[in-house]
Amino acid sequence: MAGDWRTASRDSAGIAPDPNTHAEAVVHVYGADAWGWRGWFAIHTWIAAKRSGQDHYKVYDVVGWRQYRNQPVMAKAQDIPDRYWFGAQPQLIKEHRGEGVDLMIDAIEQAVDTYPWKYEYRAFPGPNSNTFVAWVGERVPQLELELPFTAIGSGYVSRYQD
Repeated sequence: MAGDWRTASRDSAGIAPDPNTHAEAVVHVYGADAWGWRGWFAIHTWIAAKRSGQDHYKVYDVVGWRQYRNQPVMAKAQDIPDRYWFGAQPQLIKEHRGEGVDLMIDAIEQAVDTYPWKYEYRAFPGPNSNTFVAWVGERVPQLELELPFTAIGSGYVSRYQD
């Protein structure tokens, strides 16, 4: 990926349903090529969720450079769910909509709150953004999440014993 991350697109890719016209609950898991040379073989993943009747999405993710600002690497915030990952177009990995999804979001929130590496980040072998999404996927089986092999760091979760 050429260019400068500061000017790379962070716009919506137009994948997520508009929360102002779609009242149903939505959970999306996205992946996009990692920034720079890592994008040749690895993706960055994140989760976006919208409860029934809400007019916004909450995005759950891990970003390594937050640690350089003495912030937790894990965040959950109201945000654009399907934004380009610094110029890389996101791909929808998993989608759930409608009935039962609000309960799934409750389970996702619980899994996010118990994530053990909120302040740790290593591109390889983890913990990283893919470790985080894999953690949530393991604790929320109804998500039926299977990350691609390019989700480097997703296997780090197996090192952790509850």
